[in-house]
Amino acid sequence: QVQLVESGGGLVQPGGSLRLSCAASGSIFGVNAMGWYRQAPGKQRESVAAITRGGLTNYADSVKGRFTISRDNVKNTVSLQMNSLKPEDTAVYYCNARIMPTGWPWNDYWGQGTQVTVSS
Repeated sequence: QVQLVESGGGLVQPGGSLRLSCAASGSIFGVNAMGWYRQAPGKQRESVAAITRGGLTNYADSVKGRFTISRDNVKNTVSLQMNSLKPEDTAVYYCNARIMPTGWPWNDYWGQGTQVTVSS
């Protein structure tokens, strides 16, 4: 059984930084694209950043230049370094990964979500 477990959320003042981490565990044959999404109250879930297995990245316009996504293909982890945080970054952040469990087909998996609150 595959699981994604996130960590690193919390409360931070505007202009501050946070680092989110996500680890995939279980019987995993392969991991393809990984990424981060967020959902603010009353809004739809949106893509924040994504990274291919080869390291190609993509960011939402609203976070370009402030957030950096990275991954470790050996440990099956993905991280999101968030700098210059703004109140509008407040949301629940979700880790996402396309994973092939051993003996099973590719599928999308989600973490449980971690709250990020940017407030003074």
